[in-house]
Amino acid sequence: MITIEPMLADQAPVLLDIYRQGILSGMATFETTVPEWPVFNAKYLPHSRIVAKEGEEITGWAALSPVSSRDCYHGVAEVSVYVAQAHQRKGIGRILLQALVEESEQNNVWSLLSVIHEENRASVHLHEQCDFRYIGYRERIAQLDGIWRTTVMMERRSRKVGV
Repeated sequence: MITIEPMLADQAPVLLDIYRQGILSGMATFETTVPEWPVFNAKYLPHSRIVAKEGEEITGWAALSPVSSRDCYHGVAEVSVYVAQAHQRKGIGRILLQALVEESEQNNVWSLLSVIHEENRASVHLHEQCDFRYIGYRERIAQLDGIWRTTVMMERRSRKVGV
C-alpha cells in the first residue's frame, strides 16, 4: 500500500538519490548533476512537498517550484514528480501527482505547469490522466548530452482556487 506523507529534510539522501535516477534516465530533467541538499531545498516552495512510501521505503517524491518571483504569479507553480526506478509502473506517479494537486489547492495555487521532455510519453500520459492539458512546446529549447531537446508544456487549472 502506498501512503503519502510530508517531505522531511532528514529524507534528503533518499530524495536526492531518486532525483539522481531521474537525471540518469535522460528523460526527466536537463540537470546533469545532483545538487547539494540546500540548493535542492531552496528550489521548491515551502508547502506542497510530499513523498510516497511503500511501508517505510520512500518510493517517490513530488514538489512545487515557483514559476516567477512576481506577486501576481504566487498561485502558479511548476510540478516535479520523481519515482524511484525500481518502483516505476506501479501507479505511484499518479498517486503523487493527484496528492500534489490537492496540496496545491490547499495552498491557494490555481495553476500547475509541467514541462516535460517530449520523448517522455509516460509522463505526458500521466499528466493527461490527472487533467493536465497540452498548452504548447518549446522546440530545441536546450541541449542534453549535446543533443537539442524539445519540451512540451502541460497545465492544470484548479476548479476550486482562482475561479
